[in-house]
Amino acid sequence: AALSNRAAYNPIFIDRDPEIFSVLLSLLRSNRLPSAALRRFSIQELAEEALYYGVESRLRSASLPSPLHGIDAAIVDTIRPASDAVPSTFSAGEDGSLWIAHGGQISIYDSYLSYSTAVRTHLDDITSICRVWPEIAAVGSESSSGLHIYDLSSGRYTGSVHWTDQDDPRIYKARVCAIANSPDSVFVSFDCPHRENSVLVIDKSTLQVSSELTRQSGSAAKNTVPGKVTWLPETGLVIGSAVTCGAFGYSGYIRIWDPRRKEVVWETNEPGSGRSSRFGDSFADVGVDIDDSVLFKICSKSGDLAMADIRKLGDDPWVYMEDTNPSMREASYGGNEVHLHCYKRQVFVGKDGGLEVWSRLNERGGWSERRGDSENGRDEVSLKRNYVDKVEMGERGLIKRIEGGGERLFVSRENVEGIEVWESSNHSAIISVSS
Repeated sequence: AALSNRAAYNPIFIDRDPEIFSVLLSLLRSNRLPSAALRRFSIQELAEEALYYGVESRLRSASLPSPLHGIDAAIVDTIRPASDAVPSTFSAGEDGSLWIAHGGQISIYDSYLSYSTAVRTHLDDITSICRVWPEIAAVGSESSSGLHIYDLSSGRYTGSVHWTDQDDPRIYKARVCAIANSPDSVFVSFDCPHRENSVLVIDKSTLQVSSELTRQSGSAAKNTVPGKVTWLPETGLVIGSAVTCGAFGYSGYIRIWDPRRKEVVWETNEPGSGRSSRFGDSFADVGVDIDDSVLFKICSKSGDLAMADIRKLGDDPWVYMEDTNPSMREASYGGNEVHLHCYKRQVFVGKDGGLEVWSRLNERGGWSERRGDSENGRDEVSLKRNYVDKVEMGERGLIKRIEGGGERLFVSRENVEGIEVWESSNHSAIISVSS
């Protein structure tokens, strides 16, 4: 029917691959691909044929992963760019696509995780990357100053933004540490060689600095540059966090700004100001569930996870997770570097090289709470914790970064080539990835 609508004459002559045609017929019958299809043909071959017949949307629906459930997730592949394969950072798209920064290049993979192209930037290494538009990347480097904008569809450099102040000689060669995106603005934390730092608001339409959320001297842990910046869609607030580790352990802060009023609306320092039910067990990382406006932290000594409702913040808003999985309650934590990422109302934790997931949703789809009922008076929440990679836990190296995109989870490890791709194990097929 699709072909007859576009043809100017009858009959219609089709000169296409008959073996792939049989795969597409099976797709139309069942809305699924035959189990052997992706072993025989690349996703690109199938996509080209599906586009010709007008059924590309059906193929895309059948090829993309099932909904991501962390407890049932498994590694399906590792994406290794052709050169400089140890990634410095990466960005996952809402459609499950992936941009991998390695050296000064960005390798681009589409929603099928098929390699598209690589863009060479003017930077020697890229340590921060953010999607400000579907094909536009904002990148920064710890070895070069400024925020730089690239159009990845054409490989074209489109501009840059620098933090400068003619009245303050300490503000020079400011490097990007973290980037967050909103529909109208980009929020960027900058750090200078003399440890002066700031969070700037950049107008996306003009690529000009519209305001400065904060400026501080990084001489103390509570004033270091934010290593993570998150924009919260529900309220428009900006959340920044910083963590430092020294001879006396971890210390850091979480700070929330209102960009419209240009002021801090809440902050906490650990150890430091404010009352904390886990004083002495400072957080090692922070994550934000933007779907439910929930803040998470993971403790540096115990490895315990805590949450706080951003709409109900106070002096001590933390509610600590109570593990309901008996097999995990005795799991020890070695005190190594940890990473926390919130995605699709699940919390993924990279700890001692292993990957954990915390998830238990209430009937409304949000986080379930149970406060003030523990024997020691500590507020707790009952959630289920499980290892995502039970068999090979920690054997592949320490986790460096975790990020979700589409129905996938992407993981990079320290000094390990490539990006791991995790999907729910009930997916009907595994996509083979190569560049």
